Amino acid sequence: MADMANSYDNGPDSQPQSGLKRFLPFAVILLVAVIGAFTLRDYLTFDTLRDNREALLTFRDNNYLMTALIFVAAYILIVGFSLPGATLATLTGGFLFGTVFGTIFNVTGASIGAAVIFLAARYGFGEKLGAKMEAATGPIKKIKDGIDENQWTMLFLIRLVPVVPFFIANLIPAFMQVPLHRFFIATFVGIIPATAVFSSIGAGLGEVFAAGETPNLGIIFEPHILLPILGFAALSLVPVVIKAITGKKGI
Repeated sequence: MADMANSYDNGPDSQPQSGLKRFLPFAVILLVAVIGAFTLRDYLTFDTLRDNREALLTFRDNNYLMTALIFVAAYILIVGFSLPGATLATLTGGFLFGTVFGTIFNVTGASIGAAVIFLAARYGFGEKLGAKMEAATGPIKKIKDGIDENQWTMLFLIRLVPVVPFFIANLIPAFMQVPLHRFFIATFVGIIPATAVFSSIGAGLGEVFAAGETPNLGIIFEPHILLPILGFAALSLVPVVIKAITGKKGI
């Protein structure tokens, strides 16, 4: 609060510095993401998991709680700083903890990491952009009003449909002034189906390693997997249809 008060007391000259400070968290995320893309991509690979699987399983067996905490923290860092290896991390969660607990740990880490990006983006320029859109007229204002009336539907839809990049799905709500609790709940619940699929693949990596093969990550696009997920996405559109018929506005 003191920093905010000082920014107003110092007059116009303080505005550029205040703007830079607000953008700093998101700038750090982008910088770390770029550095990580070049320095970590050769280490966070399926081969690395395969070569270190015995050591990981031994450490898990001797330190289960610590392994779970370290794993969730690592997942938060990977997602929060947009580092490479999110898919590998999800597989690793299933490999180490099984489908059920792997899904729980994966979803928890991914949701908290997504909240980090969401808050950094909203703090940096989301509030100002949202205010400009709110004050706008014409098509821009209509688009924002439409999204505001169907926030839950929009949030679940971009999480359930696997074609929406995870990073982009974190930024759009930040620009639209979505409340943090809605963003977090929709993220946590919305990514469960796809995460459960990849966690189950990870849980079966022991057999894949034994056969000298690589996991089939394209399984999520097979009809018996993809259609139920798209079905959930279609269900999320039901409130929009009902409101269109009844003329009632959303919450």
